[in-house]
Amino acid sequence: MNNHIDIKLIALDMDGTLLNNQHEISVANREAIKEAQDKGVFVVLSTGRSFLNSHNHADSLNLSSFLVTVNGSEIWDEKRELVRRSLVKSEQIEWMLKLANEHKATFWAISTERNWHNEMPEDLHSVEWMKFGFNIHDDAVREIVIKELETRGEFELSNSTPFNIEVNASGINKAQGLKLVCERLGIEMKNVMAVGDSRNDLAMIKEAGMGVAMGNAQEIVKETADWVTASNEEDGVAKAIRKWVLDK
Repeated sequence: MNNHIDIKLIALDMDGTLLNNQHEISVANREAIKEAQDKGVFVVLSTGRSFLNSHNHADSLNLSSFLVTVNGSEIWDEKRELVRRSLVKSEQIEWMLKLANEHKATFWAISTERNWHNEMPEDLHSVEWMKFGFNIHDDAVREIVIKELETRGEFELSNSTPFNIEVNASGINKAQGLKLVCERLGIEMKNVMAVGDSRNDLAMIKEAGMGVAMGNAQEIVKETADWVTASNEEDGVAKAIRKWVLDK
């Protein structure tokens, strides 16, 4: 690791990373992102959120680049047109819904049309699904559910907080999404700086040339990263951009 990595693309997680605890983007983060873009560096939001819940933030930052949404289940180009979408089978969603109910877990799901929270459509099979999530505060119960999910061997498991489980189609993660973006832009992953705080950021932090964990990141993310920045309440994204991209 050295200070001379030529960063051509910055991949930013949103919740717990780019956004503060009020779900806002600080002035310092906005300024650093603008300076990076002015220097010709691509800035890509790489989030577990759906397009519906993320594109406004991208627009507010004047990002003229790709979006990686739903942990890599969707890739959108600079015109906000869909490049690729990876679905979870409705039968799998049905099974996970039963699992959530069995363990009295609250849940959410993202379909191509909308986000669902603790309610689901009457006909699960008439909807295209991309992600299912469990919220489980009891560690022992969460471990049981993770084991059940792993046993099926059909899913990519991660989280966006220590208390939840995020389930995507097998092989789908933010790193895979970014690889496709890099291919389109003619960039290599070694020229990417990826910044995040949770397990759904691990793959991109591992595979980027510069993997940065937030000061508020889960321990496993800090252990995996090349560098740890300040927290999302202390403009950690701006500090990482200034150190590794703007050399300030």
